[in-house]
Amino acid sequence: MTDQYADTILVGGHVKTSTGRADGLAVRAGVIETVGGREEVLRRRGPATRVIELAGDTVLPGLHDLHVHPIYAGIRERRCKVPQGSNLADTLRIVAEHISRTAPGAWVLGGRWDASALGTTPNRTMLDAVAPHHPVLLEDTSGHSSWANSAALAAAGIGPGTPDPAGGFFERDGAGKPSGIQRETAADLLAASAPKPSDEEVEAALEWALGEMLSYGITSFTEAAVGFTAGPRAELRAYTRLAARGAVRQRVRLCLVWSPYDPACEEVITGRNLYRSEHIAPDCVKIFLDGVPTDSHTAAMIEPYRDTVAGRDDEASRHGMLAIPPAVLDQAVTRFDRMGITVKFHAAGDAAVRAALGAVEAARAANGPGPYMHNVGHCTFVTKSDIERAAQIGATFEVSPYLWQPSPICSDIATAVGPEAVERAWPVREMLEARALVVPGSDWCVVPSVNPWSAIETLVTRQEPGGSADSFGPGQAITLDQAFDLFTVNSARQEGMAHRVGRIEPGMLADLVVVDRNPFEAKITQVHTTRVKMTFVEGEPVYEADA
Repeated sequence: MTDQYADTILVGGHVKTSTGRADGLAVRAGVIETVGGREEVLRRRGPATRVIELAGDTVLPGLHDLHVHPIYAGIRERRCKVPQGSNLADTLRIVAEHISRTAPGAWVLGGRWDASALGTTPNRTMLDAVAPHHPVLLEDTSGHSSWANSAALAAAGIGPGTPDPAGGFFERDGAGKPSGIQRETAADLLAASAPKPSDEEVEAALEWALGEMLSYGITSFTEAAVGFTAGPRAELRAYTRLAARGAVRQRVRLCLVWSPYDPACEEVITGRNLYRSEHIAPDCVKIFLDGVPTDSHTAAMIEPYRDTVAGRDDEASRHGMLAIPPAVLDQAVTRFDRMGITVKFHAAGDAAVRAALGAVEAARAANGPGPYMHNVGHCTFVTKSDIERAAQIGATFEVSPYLWQPSPICSDIATAVGPEAVERAWPVREMLEARALVVPGSDWCVVPSVNPWSAIETLVTRQEPGGSADSFGPGQAITLDQAFDLFTVNSARQEGMAHRVGRIEPGMLADLVVVDRNPFEAKITQVHTTRVKMTFVEGEPVYEADA
Protein backbone atom coordinates (compact mmCIF):
# COMPACT_ATOMS: atom_id res chain seq x y z
CA MET A 1 0.00 0.00 0.00
CA THR A 2 2.62 2.52 1.01
CA ASP A 3 4.23 2.60 -2.42
CA GLN A 4 1.02 3.92 -4.01
CA TYR A 5 0.31 7.63 -4.04
CA ALA A 6 -2.85 9.43 -2.95
CA ASP A 7 -5.44 10.39 -5.54
CA THR A 8 -6.44 13.59 -3.70
CA ILE A 9 -4.96 15.62 -0.88
CA LEU A 10 -6.80 18.37 1.00
CA VAL A 11 -4.43 20.50 3.05
CA GLY A 12 -4.08 23.89 4.67
CA GLY A 13 -7.36 24.04 6.52
CA HIS A 14 -9.23 22.71 9.54
CA VAL A 15 -10.20 19.03 9.34
CA LYS A 16 -12.71 17.88 11.96
CA THR A 17 -11.61 14.43 13.14
CA SER A 18 -13.14 12.05 15.65
CA THR A 19 -10.70 13.25 18.31
CA GLY A 20 -10.08 16.88 17.41
CA ARG A 21 -8.67 18.52 14.32
CA ALA A 22 -5.93 18.13 11.71
CA ASP A 23 -4.38 20.23 8.95
CA GLY A 24 -5.23 17.92 6.06
CA LEU A 25 -6.01 14.46 4.74
CA ALA A 26 -5.09 12.17 1.87
CA VAL A 27 -7.53 10.00 -0.08
CA ARG A 28 -6.76 6.93 -2.17
CA ALA A 29 -9.28 4.75 -4.05
CA GLY A 30 -12.17 6.54 -2.32
CA VAL A 31 -10.85 5.87 1.19
CA ILE A 32 -9.32 8.28 3.69
CA GLU A 33 -5.73 7.01 3.95
CA THR A 34 -3.97 9.62 6.08
CA VAL A 35 -5.18 12.37 8.43
CA GLY A 36 -2.63 14.67 10.02
CA GLY A 37 -0.24 17.57 9.64
CA ARG A 38 0.73 19.24 6.39
CA GLU A 39 4.04 17.44 5.95
CA GLU A 40 2.52 14.08 6.79
CA VAL A 41 -0.26 14.23 4.21
CA LEU A 42 1.94 15.77 1.50
CA ARG A 43 4.25 12.75 1.71
CA ARG A 44 1.45 10.88 -0.03
CA ARG A 45 1.65 13.20 -3.08
CA GLY A 46 2.57 11.64 -6.40
CA PRO A 47 2.83 12.91 -9.99
CA ALA A 48 -0.92 12.58 -10.60
CA THR A 49 -2.18 13.55 -7.12
CA ARG A 50 -4.73 16.36 -7.02
CA VAL A 51 -3.72 18.74 -4.21
CA ILE A 52 -6.42 21.12 -2.98
CA GLU A 53 -5.21 24.04 -0.89
CA LEU A 54 -7.98 24.77 1.58
CA ALA A 55 -6.76 28.28 2.50
CA GLY A 56 -8.29 27.99 5.95
CA ASP A 57 -11.56 26.32 4.93
CA THR A 58 -13.00 23.52 7.07
CA VAL A 59 -13.45 19.86 6.11
CA LEU A 60 -16.28 17.94 7.74
CA PRO A 61 -17.81 14.49 7.24
CA GLY A 62 -20.63 14.46 4.69
CA LEU A 63 -24.08 15.13 6.12
CA HIS A 64 -27.11 12.83 6.08
CA ASP A 65 -30.83 13.62 5.78
CA LEU A 66 -32.98 10.66 6.72
CA HIS A 67 -36.35 11.96 5.53
CA VAL A 68 -36.67 13.70 2.18
CA HIS A 69 -39.07 13.66 -0.77
CA PRO A 70 -36.73 14.67 -3.63
CA ILE A 71 -39.08 13.96 -6.54
CA TYR A 72 -41.88 15.82 -4.78
CA ALA A 73 -39.50 18.75 -4.22
CA GLY A 74 -38.46 18.85 -7.87
CA ILE A 75 -42.02 18.60 -9.17
CA ARG A 76 -43.19 21.33 -6.78
CA GLU A 77 -40.57 23.66 -8.24
CA ARG A 78 -42.43 23.46 -11.55
CA ARG A 79 -45.95 23.94 -10.18
CA CYS A 80 -47.90 26.85 -8.72
CA LYS A 81 -45.61 27.79 -5.82
CA VAL A 82 -47.16 29.66 -2.93
CA PRO A 83 -44.44 30.93 -0.54
CA GLN A 84 -44.84 29.52 2.96
CA GLY A 85 -46.63 31.97 5.22
CA SER A 86 -48.62 33.69 2.43
CA ASN A 87 -51.91 35.27 3.46
CA LEU A 88 -55.21 34.64 1.68
CA ALA A 89 -55.03 37.64 -0.66
CA ASP A 90 -51.49 36.83 -1.79
CA THR A 91 -52.32 33.16 -2.24
CA LEU A 92 -55.31 33.91 -4.46
CA ARG A 93 -53.28 36.47 -6.44
CA ILE A 94 -50.54 33.88 -7.11
CA VAL A 95 -53.15 31.33 -8.22
CA ALA A 96 -54.77 33.87 -10.55
CA GLU A 97 -51.39 34.76 -12.08
CA HIS A 98 -50.64 31.08 -12.65
CA ILE A 99 -54.03 30.53 -14.28
CA SER A 100 -53.36 33.39 -16.70
CA ARG A 101 -50.43 31.33 -18.07
CA THR A 102 -52.31 28.01 -18.14
CA ALA A 103 -54.19 26.45 -21.05
CA PRO A 104 -58.01 26.66 -20.81
CA GLY A 105 -59.44 23.90 -18.63
CA ALA A 106 -56.04 22.53 -17.56
CA TRP A 107 -55.44 21.56 -13.93
CA VAL A 108 -53.51 23.94 -11.69
CA LEU A 109 -51.57 22.03 -9.03
CA GLY A 110 -49.30 23.33 -6.30
CA GLY A 111 -49.19 24.75 -2.78
CA ARG A 112 -48.36 25.49 0.07
CA TRP A 113 -50.85 26.94 2.56
CA ASP A 114 -51.42 27.01 6.32
CA ALA A 115 -54.65 27.97 8.05
CA SER A 116 -52.79 30.24 10.49
CA ALA A 117 -51.15 32.19 7.64
CA LEU A 118 -54.39 32.44 5.64
CA GLY A 119 -56.21 33.65 8.74
CA THR A 120 -58.97 31.09 8.27
CA THR A 121 -59.68 27.57 7.10
CA PRO A 122 -60.20 28.08 3.35
CA ASN A 123 -62.99 26.71 1.16
CA ARG A 124 -63.77 26.06 -2.50
CA THR A 125 -65.63 29.33 -3.09
CA MET A 126 -62.47 31.35 -2.40
CA LEU A 127 -60.69 29.57 -5.25
CA ASP A 128 -63.81 29.66 -7.44
CA ALA A 129 -63.60 33.46 -7.41
CA VAL A 130 -60.24 33.42 -9.22
CA ALA A 131 -60.53 30.06 -10.99
CA PRO A 132 -64.08 29.35 -12.14
CA HIS A 133 -63.09 27.13 -15.08
CA HIS A 134 -59.72 25.51 -14.18
CA PRO A 135 -59.59 22.62 -11.69
CA VAL A 136 -57.31 23.87 -8.87
CA LEU A 137 -55.78 21.66 -6.18
CA LEU A 138 -53.39 23.14 -3.61
CA GLU A 139 -51.62 21.08 -0.94
CA ASP A 140 -51.07 22.48 2.51
CA THR A 141 -47.53 22.74 3.90
CA SER A 142 -47.69 19.31 5.52
CA GLY A 143 -48.96 17.52 2.41
CA HIS A 144 -51.69 15.91 4.54
CA SER A 145 -54.51 18.26 3.52
CA SER A 146 -55.57 19.81 0.24
CA TRP A 147 -57.74 22.71 -0.90
CA ALA A 148 -59.76 22.35 -4.08
CA ASN A 149 -62.15 24.51 -6.07
CA SER A 150 -65.54 23.40 -7.39
CA ALA A 151 -64.11 22.48 -10.81
CA ALA A 152 -61.60 20.08 -9.23
CA LEU A 153 -64.28 18.45 -7.08
CA ALA A 154 -66.51 18.04 -10.13
CA ALA A 155 -63.68 16.59 -12.23
CA ALA A 156 -63.06 14.01 -9.52
CA GLY A 157 -66.78 13.21 -9.19
CA ILE A 158 -66.88 14.30 -5.56
CA GLY A 159 -70.19 15.65 -4.31
CA PRO A 160 -72.58 15.64 -1.34
CA GLY A 161 -73.13 11.88 -1.60
CA THR A 162 -69.44 10.95 -1.70
CA PRO A 163 -68.58 8.95 1.43
CA ASP A 164 -65.46 9.66 3.43
CA PRO A 165 -62.71 7.12 2.69
CA ALA A 166 -61.17 5.04 5.47
CA GLY A 167 -58.48 7.10 7.18
CA GLY A 168 -59.64 10.49 5.89
CA PHE A 169 -62.56 12.82 5.35
CA PHE A 170 -63.99 15.62 3.25
CA GLU A 171 -64.83 18.69 5.28
CA ARG A 172 -68.38 19.83 4.52
CA ASP A 173 -70.35 23.05 4.69
CA GLY A 174 -73.66 23.59 6.48
CA ALA A 175 -75.58 22.04 3.58
CA GLY A 176 -73.46 18.88 3.64
CA LYS A 177 -71.54 19.70 0.44
CA PRO A 178 -67.75 19.16 0.36
CA SER A 179 -66.16 22.45 1.38
CA GLY A 180 -63.07 21.93 -0.76
CA ILE A 181 -60.83 20.86 2.15
CA GLN A 182 -59.70 17.23 2.11
CA ARG A 183 -57.83 15.54 4.94
CA GLU A 184 -55.44 12.55 4.70
CA THR A 185 -56.78 9.75 2.42
CA ALA A 186 -59.53 12.04 1.12
CA ALA A 187 -56.77 14.31 -0.20
CA ASP A 188 -55.17 11.26 -1.85
CA LEU A 189 -58.51 10.32 -3.42
CA LEU A 190 -58.93 13.72 -5.01
CA ALA A 191 -55.27 13.91 -6.11
CA ALA A 192 -55.68 10.60 -7.96
CA SER A 193 -57.92 12.41 -10.48
CA ALA A 194 -55.29 15.05 -11.26
CA PRO A 195 -52.75 14.41 -14.03
CA LYS A 196 -49.53 12.63 -13.00
CA PRO A 197 -46.13 13.93 -14.14
CA SER A 198 -44.51 12.14 -17.07
CA ASP A 199 -41.45 9.90 -16.70
CA GLU A 200 -39.32 12.68 -18.17
CA GLU A 201 -40.66 15.20 -15.65
CA VAL A 202 -40.04 12.79 -12.77
CA GLU A 203 -36.44 12.14 -13.84
CA ALA A 204 -35.75 15.86 -14.30
CA ALA A 205 -37.26 16.61 -10.88
CA LEU A 206 -35.13 13.96 -9.20
CA GLU A 207 -31.93 15.05 -10.92
CA TRP A 208 -32.49 18.65 -9.86
CA ALA A 209 -33.17 17.60 -6.26
CA LEU A 210 -30.04 15.42 -6.11
CA GLY A 211 -27.94 18.41 -7.15
CA GLU A 212 -29.67 20.66 -4.64
CA MET A 213 -28.81 18.28 -1.80
CA LEU A 214 -25.18 17.96 -2.89
CA SER A 215 -24.88 21.75 -2.86
CA TYR A 216 -25.61 21.65 0.89
CA GLY A 217 -23.17 18.80 1.61
CA ILE A 218 -25.73 15.99 1.88
CA THR A 219 -23.92 12.81 0.83
CA SER A 220 -26.51 10.27 2.06
CA PHE A 221 -30.29 10.46 2.30
CA THR A 222 -33.43 8.43 2.79
CA GLU A 223 -36.27 8.82 0.29
CA ALA A 224 -39.09 8.65 2.80
CA ALA A 225 -42.03 7.53 0.66
CA VAL A 226 -41.44 6.17 -2.84
CA GLY A 227 -44.49 6.91 -4.95
CA PHE A 228 -45.54 9.99 -3.00
CA THR A 229 -45.77 12.12 -6.15
CA ALA A 230 -45.94 10.02 -9.31
CA GLY A 231 -46.62 6.48 -8.10
CA PRO A 232 -44.07 3.88 -6.95
CA ARG A 233 -43.19 2.33 -10.29
CA ALA A 234 -42.60 5.68 -12.02
CA GLU A 235 -40.39 6.87 -9.18
CA LEU A 236 -38.44 3.61 -8.96
CA ARG A 237 -37.86 3.84 -12.72
CA ALA A 238 -36.48 7.35 -12.27
CA TYR A 239 -34.00 6.26 -9.58
CA THR A 240 -32.95 3.25 -11.67
CA ARG A 241 -32.42 5.23 -14.87
CA LEU A 242 -30.45 7.98 -13.14
CA ALA A 243 -28.33 5.42 -11.31
CA ALA A 244 -27.59 3.60 -14.58
CA ARG A 245 -26.08 6.74 -16.06
CA GLY A 246 -24.13 7.62 -12.91
CA ALA A 247 -26.32 10.56 -11.89
CA VAL A 248 -27.05 9.24 -8.37
CA ARG A 249 -23.89 10.16 -6.46
CA GLN A 250 -25.24 10.03 -2.91
CA ARG A 251 -25.98 6.89 -0.92
CA VAL A 252 -29.74 6.44 -1.01
CA ARG A 253 -32.10 4.34 1.06
CA LEU A 254 -35.56 3.99 -0.48
CA CYS A 255 -38.63 3.54 1.74
CA LEU A 256 -41.43 1.67 -0.05
CA VAL A 257 -44.90 2.57 1.23
CA TRP A 258 -46.93 -0.23 2.81
CA SER A 259 -50.59 -0.16 3.71
CA PRO A 260 -52.81 -3.11 4.68
CA TYR A 261 -55.47 -1.67 2.40
CA ASP A 262 -53.41 -1.61 -0.82
CA PRO A 263 -52.33 -5.01 -2.25
CA ALA A 264 -50.12 -3.25 -4.84
CA CYS A 265 -47.75 -2.29 -2.01
CA GLU A 266 -46.83 -5.93 -1.46
CA GLU A 267 -45.92 -6.35 -5.15
CA VAL A 268 -43.53 -3.39 -5.02
CA ILE A 269 -41.91 -4.62 -1.79
CA THR A 270 -41.50 -8.16 -3.17
CA GLY A 271 -39.73 -6.78 -6.25
CA ARG A 272 -37.59 -4.32 -4.33
CA ASN A 273 -34.21 -5.85 -5.21
CA LEU A 274 -34.86 -5.29 -8.91
CA TYR A 275 -34.04 -1.64 -8.19
CA ARG A 276 -30.91 -2.15 -6.08
CA SER A 277 -27.60 -0.72 -7.32
CA GLU A 278 -24.27 0.43 -5.94
CA HIS A 279 -25.67 3.55 -4.27
CA ILE A 280 -29.36 2.60 -3.97
CA ALA A 281 -30.71 0.33 -1.21
CA PRO A 282 -34.49 -0.28 -1.44
CA ASP A 283 -34.53 -1.93 1.99
CA CYS A 284 -36.95 0.24 3.95
CA VAL A 285 -40.74 0.17 4.30
CA LYS A 286 -42.74 3.29 5.18
CA ILE A 287 -45.92 2.99 7.24
CA PHE A 288 -48.19 5.99 7.83
CA LEU A 289 -49.74 5.77 11.30
CA ASP A 290 -51.43 9.15 11.59
CA GLY A 291 -51.60 12.66 10.15
CA VAL A 292 -50.46 16.00 11.53
CA PRO A 293 -51.29 17.94 14.74
CA THR A 294 -52.46 21.08 12.93
CA ASP A 295 -55.96 22.46 12.28
CA SER A 296 -56.76 19.10 10.65
CA HIS A 297 -56.53 17.27 14.02
CA THR A 298 -55.35 14.12 12.22
CA ALA A 299 -52.29 13.27 14.36
CA ALA A 300 -53.21 10.59 16.90
CA MET A 301 -52.97 12.18 20.36
CA ILE A 302 -53.31 10.68 23.84
CA GLU A 303 -54.62 13.92 25.37
CA PRO A 304 -57.40 15.69 23.45
CA TYR A 305 -56.73 18.66 21.20
CA ARG A 306 -57.15 22.03 22.82
CA ASP A 307 -59.39 23.59 20.16
CA THR A 308 -62.25 22.12 18.13
CA VAL A 309 -62.90 21.71 14.43
CA ALA A 310 -65.97 23.52 13.14
CA GLY A 311 -68.76 21.07 12.39
CA ARG A 312 -66.97 18.12 13.96
CA ASP A 313 -67.34 16.69 17.44
CA ASP A 314 -66.28 13.10 16.96
CA GLU A 315 -63.46 11.01 18.41
CA ALA A 316 -61.18 11.92 15.49
CA SER A 317 -61.77 15.61 16.12
CA ARG A 318 -60.76 15.25 19.77
CA HIS A 319 -57.90 12.73 19.54
CA GLY A 320 -56.96 12.40 15.86
CA MET A 321 -56.80 9.19 13.89
CA LEU A 322 -54.67 6.06 14.17
CA ALA A 323 -54.53 4.72 10.62
CA ILE A 324 -53.75 1.05 11.30
CA PRO A 325 -55.07 -1.20 14.12
CA PRO A 326 -52.25 -2.16 16.52
CA ALA A 327 -52.71 -5.92 15.98
CA VAL A 328 -52.35 -5.51 12.20
CA LEU A 329 -49.36 -3.21 12.67
CA ASP A 330 -47.56 -5.56 15.08
CA GLN A 331 -47.90 -8.47 12.66
CA ALA A 332 -46.61 -6.43 9.71
CA VAL A 333 -43.58 -5.01 11.49
CA THR A 334 -42.67 -8.44 12.85
CA ARG A 335 -42.80 -9.81 9.29
CA PHE A 336 -40.69 -6.99 7.82
CA ASP A 337 -38.14 -7.31 10.63
CA ARG A 338 -37.83 -11.02 9.86
CA MET A 339 -37.29 -10.16 6.16
CA GLY A 340 -34.38 -7.85 7.02
CA ILE A 341 -36.31 -4.70 6.11
CA THR A 342 -36.08 -1.52 8.20
CA VAL A 343 -39.42 0.13 8.97
CA LYS A 344 -39.89 3.90 9.03
CA PHE A 345 -43.11 5.09 10.66
CA HIS A 346 -44.89 8.37 10.10
CA ALA A 347 -45.94 9.13 13.67
CA ALA A 348 -46.52 12.76 14.63
CA GLY A 349 -48.83 12.35 17.63
CA ASP A 350 -47.83 10.62 20.87
CA ALA A 351 -50.51 7.93 20.44
CA ALA A 352 -49.05 7.05 17.02
CA VAL A 353 -45.51 6.99 18.46
CA ARG A 354 -46.76 4.60 21.16
CA ALA A 355 -48.30 2.30 18.54
CA ALA A 356 -45.06 2.32 16.52
CA LEU A 357 -42.94 1.44 19.55
CA GLY A 358 -45.42 -1.31 20.43
CA ALA A 359 -44.92 -2.81 16.98
CA VAL A 360 -41.12 -2.68 17.31
CA GLU A 361 -41.37 -4.31 20.72
CA ALA A 362 -43.57 -7.06 19.24
CA ALA A 363 -40.97 -7.66 16.50
CA ARG A 364 -38.15 -7.87 19.05
CA ALA A 365 -40.14 -10.33 21.17
CA ALA A 366 -40.89 -12.56 18.17
CA ASN A 367 -37.56 -12.36 16.33
CA GLY A 368 -35.05 -11.48 19.03
CA PRO A 369 -32.69 -8.49 18.98
CA GLY A 370 -31.57 -7.55 15.49
CA PRO A 371 -29.54 -4.98 13.58
CA TYR A 372 -32.52 -3.32 11.91
CA MET A 373 -33.02 0.11 13.45
CA HIS A 374 -36.72 0.70 12.94
CA ASN A 375 -37.31 4.42 13.24
CA VAL A 376 -40.23 6.52 14.34
CA GLY A 377 -40.43 9.54 12.06
CA HIS A 378 -41.46 13.09 13.04
CA CYS A 379 -42.12 12.46 16.77
CA THR A 380 -43.69 15.87 17.26
CA PHE A 381 -45.07 14.64 20.58
CA VAL A 382 -43.76 11.71 22.64
CA THR A 383 -44.59 10.80 26.22
CA LYS A 384 -41.68 10.59 28.66
CA SER A 385 -42.31 6.91 29.34
CA ASP A 386 -42.14 6.11 25.63
CA ILE A 387 -38.81 7.93 25.30
CA GLU A 388 -37.33 5.55 27.88
CA ARG A 389 -39.00 2.60 26.16
CA ALA A 390 -37.45 3.39 22.76
CA ALA A 391 -33.93 3.24 24.14
CA GLN A 392 -34.64 -0.14 25.75
CA ILE A 393 -35.98 -1.81 22.58
CA GLY A 394 -33.50 -0.29 20.11
CA ALA A 395 -35.87 2.00 18.24
CA THR A 396 -34.70 5.24 16.64
CA PHE A 397 -36.35 8.66 16.89
CA GLU A 398 -36.21 10.70 13.68
CA VAL A 399 -36.95 14.36 14.38
CA SER A 400 -37.66 17.34 12.13
CA PRO A 401 -35.30 20.17 13.07
CA TYR A 402 -36.44 22.25 10.10
CA LEU A 403 -39.98 22.50 11.42
CA TRP A 404 -39.71 23.58 15.01
CA GLN A 405 -38.43 27.09 14.48
CA PRO A 406 -41.23 29.69 14.62
CA SER A 407 -43.18 29.23 11.38
CA PRO A 408 -46.77 29.02 10.08
CA ILE A 409 -47.03 25.25 10.56
CA CYS A 410 -45.76 25.59 14.13
CA SER A 411 -48.39 28.27 14.76
CA ASP A 412 -51.03 25.79 13.58
CA ILE A 413 -49.62 23.16 15.96
CA ALA A 414 -49.55 25.58 18.90
CA THR A 415 -53.18 26.56 18.31
CA ALA A 416 -54.28 22.93 18.08
CA VAL A 417 -52.51 21.54 21.16
CA GLY A 418 -51.91 24.54 23.42
CA PRO A 419 -48.77 26.14 24.90
CA GLU A 420 -48.04 23.50 27.55
CA ALA A 421 -47.80 20.68 25.02
CA VAL A 422 -45.64 22.84 22.73
CA GLU A 423 -43.01 23.17 25.47
CA ARG A 424 -42.19 19.48 24.84
CA ALA A 425 -42.62 19.53 21.05
CA TRP A 426 -39.90 17.42 19.39
CA PRO A 427 -38.28 16.51 22.76
CA VAL A 428 -34.76 15.99 21.41
CA ARG A 429 -32.94 16.79 24.65
CA GLU A 430 -34.97 14.21 26.57
CA MET A 431 -34.38 11.62 23.84
CA LEU A 432 -30.60 12.08 23.99
CA GLU A 433 -30.59 12.04 27.77
CA ALA A 434 -32.40 8.68 27.62
CA ARG A 435 -29.58 7.42 25.34
CA ALA A 436 -31.97 6.77 22.45
CA LEU A 437 -30.62 7.01 18.91
CA VAL A 438 -31.80 10.31 17.39
CA VAL A 439 -31.44 11.24 13.71
CA PRO A 440 -32.61 14.21 11.60
CA GLY A 441 -35.12 14.31 8.77
CA SER A 442 -35.95 17.53 6.96
CA ASP A 443 -39.18 16.29 5.34
CA TRP A 444 -38.20 18.48 2.39
CA CYS A 445 -40.22 19.80 0.57
CA VAL A 446 -42.66 20.21 3.45
CA VAL A 447 -39.99 22.72 4.42
CA PRO A 448 -38.94 25.30 1.80
CA SER A 449 -35.23 24.39 1.82
CA VAL A 450 -33.21 21.23 2.47
CA ASN A 451 -30.40 23.34 4.01
CA PRO A 452 -29.04 21.26 6.93
CA TRP A 453 -27.05 24.18 8.34
CA SER A 454 -30.29 25.94 9.30
CA ALA A 455 -31.40 22.75 11.05
CA ILE A 456 -28.12 22.37 12.93
CA GLU A 457 -28.41 25.96 14.16
CA THR A 458 -32.06 25.68 15.21
CA LEU A 459 -31.41 22.44 17.10
CA VAL A 460 -29.33 24.63 19.40
CA THR A 461 -31.41 27.83 19.42
CA ARG A 462 -34.97 26.60 18.72
CA GLN A 463 -35.42 30.00 17.06
CA GLU A 464 -35.63 31.23 13.49
CA PRO A 465 -32.28 31.05 11.64
CA GLY A 466 -30.33 34.12 12.65
CA GLY A 467 -32.15 34.31 15.99
CA SER A 468 -35.60 35.57 16.95
CA ALA A 469 -37.52 36.79 19.95
CA ASP A 470 -39.92 33.87 19.56
CA SER A 471 -38.82 30.28 20.07
CA PHE A 472 -40.42 26.86 19.86
CA GLY A 473 -39.87 24.33 22.63
CA PRO A 474 -36.66 25.99 23.91
CA GLY A 475 -36.39 23.56 26.82
CA GLN A 476 -35.53 20.84 24.30
CA ALA A 477 -32.47 22.66 22.88
CA ILE A 478 -29.22 20.67 22.59
CA THR A 479 -25.54 21.51 22.04
CA LEU A 480 -23.86 22.15 18.69
CA ASP A 481 -21.75 18.99 19.04
CA GLN A 482 -24.89 16.94 19.64
CA ALA A 483 -26.63 18.57 16.69
CA PHE A 484 -23.74 17.79 14.37
CA ASP A 485 -23.66 14.18 15.57
CA LEU A 486 -27.29 13.77 14.54
CA PHE A 487 -26.32 14.58 10.94
CA THR A 488 -23.17 12.41 10.89
CA VAL A 489 -22.37 9.56 13.28
CA ASN A 490 -25.96 9.00 14.44
CA SER A 491 -27.28 8.90 10.89
CA ALA A 492 -24.50 6.58 9.76
CA ARG A 493 -25.44 4.18 12.53
CA GLN A 494 -29.09 4.31 11.54
CA GLU A 495 -28.18 3.56 7.91
CA GLY A 496 -26.03 0.58 8.94
CA MET A 497 -22.93 2.39 7.65
CA ALA A 498 -21.17 3.54 10.82
CA HIS A 499 -18.15 1.43 9.81
CA ARG A 500 -17.87 3.32 6.49
CA VAL A 501 -19.08 6.92 6.85
CA GLY A 502 -19.91 9.58 9.43
CA ARG A 503 -16.39 10.28 10.70
CA ILE A 504 -13.08 11.50 9.32
CA GLU A 505 -10.40 8.99 10.18
CA PRO A 506 -8.14 6.59 8.25
CA GLY A 507 -10.01 3.69 6.72
CA MET A 508 -13.36 5.52 6.36
CA LEU A 509 -14.86 6.38 2.97
CA ALA A 510 -14.04 9.89 1.81
CA ASP A 511 -17.56 11.34 1.91
CA LEU A 512 -16.59 14.91 2.77
CA VAL A 513 -17.77 18.48 2.66
CA VAL A 514 -15.60 21.62 2.50
CA VAL A 515 -17.22 24.70 4.01
CA ASP A 516 -16.22 28.34 4.20
CA ARG A 517 -15.98 28.51 8.00
CA ASN A 518 -15.56 26.38 11.07
CA PRO A 519 -19.16 26.20 12.37
CA PHE A 520 -17.85 25.20 15.79
CA GLU A 521 -16.09 28.56 16.10
CA ALA A 522 -18.82 30.69 14.51
CA LYS A 523 -21.54 32.57 16.34
CA ILE A 524 -24.38 30.08 16.70
CA THR A 525 -26.92 32.35 15.00
CA GLN A 526 -24.66 32.47 11.93
CA VAL A 527 -24.31 28.71 11.41
CA HIS A 528 -27.22 28.75 8.94
CA THR A 529 -25.14 30.93 6.58
CA THR A 530 -22.43 28.26 6.26
CA ARG A 531 -21.57 27.94 2.57
CA VAL A 532 -20.54 24.63 1.04
CA LYS A 533 -17.60 25.00 -1.36
CA MET A 534 -17.09 21.36 -2.31
CA THR A 535 -18.78 18.02 -1.70
CA PHE A 536 -17.00 14.69 -2.18
CA VAL A 537 -18.37 11.15 -2.35
CA GLU A 538 -15.69 8.48 -2.07
CA GLY A 539 -13.07 11.10 -2.83
CA GLU A 540 -14.71 12.25 -6.06
CA PRO A 541 -15.82 15.91 -6.23
CA VAL A 542 -19.56 15.81 -6.91
CA TYR A 543 -20.26 19.50 -6.25
CA GLU A 544 -18.04 22.58 -6.59
CA ALA A 545 -19.58 25.97 -5.82
CA ASP A 546 -17.25 27.86 -8.11
CA ALA A 547 -17.40 25.40 -11.02
